Amino acid sequence: MIAVVHHPDYVTEAPARSTYRWGKNGAIRDLLRAEGGRIDWHEPAAMPQAWLEAVHDPDYVAQVLSAQVPREKERRTGFPITPLVARRAAVVPGGTYLAALLALDRGFAANTAGGSHHALSDTGAGYCVFNDLAIAAHRLVEEGRVERVAIVDCDVHQGDGTAALCAGHPQIATYSIHAAKNFPARKAQSTLDVALADGVGDDEYLETLERTLSSFLDAHRPDLILYQGGVDPFAGDRLGRLALSEDGLVQRERLVARLATARALPLACTVGGGYGDDIMAIAARHVRVILTLGEMLTGSYVAAAEQNGGASVVAE
Repeated sequence: MIAVVHHPDYVTEAPARSTYRWGKNGAIRDLLRAEGGRIDWHEPAAMPQAWLEAVHDPDYVAQVLSAQVPREKERRTGFPITPLVARRAAVVPGGTYLAALLALDRGFAANTAGGSHHALSDTGAGYCVFNDLAIAAHRLVEEGRVERVAIVDCDVHQGDGTAALCAGHPQIATYSIHAAKNFPARKAQSTLDVALADGVGDDEYLETLERTLSSFLDAHRPDLILYQGGVDPFAGDRLGRLALSEDGLVQRERLVARLATARALPLACTVGGGYGDDIMAIAARHVRVILTLGEMLTGSYVAAAEQNGGASVVAE
């Protein structure tokens, strides 16, 4: 069974003045429900305020949790922070953290939300409120669950917030492969940035990903991958500038899974970006990410654990 983390608060009404398509997470949930017994569902708790504050400015955390975010920060985020949005923002990092714990035990788990890689210390940005990837990575290291974490970001947009919030941390390494001319205009510095020209298609993308991510993982030797599996590198994406086909996206997941399996690395997946008017088509791409990775990683990791005596790698 594929471990999937979901919370009812992921699916919320669209606030006024929002350009984000809020129905995506519900569609992802429904498509995964149709998989029946293949999916093992888990519900997360909200991330404690102290752990949000370990990564984000406490004043900003208080603004979000009280739904009193200044208008200029709401404009930068892309929507108003209503009480419903605030509740969702607190629970999504808890989902990514729970997915990481499940991945450490099973080899793979997916959060049906998250990948909020543009959120910065004191503001949201680019449809991102709290940076679940950075929050989960810091918490896992601080708790001693892992020695080193790699955040691997394959969204079409650079993970600028993640890079900034993890910069200089000796136990967290960040990788971002993205369209060079896409949002954000001002890039941060990841541990490794791979910037691609507009219109790059399947062959060049996959060759570049394999070459750069292989060397990145070998150099930093993480104990866990937190994966931002955005589907916006797809050729038809409204906010993408790359040209991957549907099959190219599947091949991307198979490549990431092979690299993780070869190094016996557990992987926790977040949703990330995917934009356009056909919500069901976008949700189907996200679900293929989860199912492709889950099919390849869950069984292989369990087999490797059994060869090593069957001990769980989750720290107590």
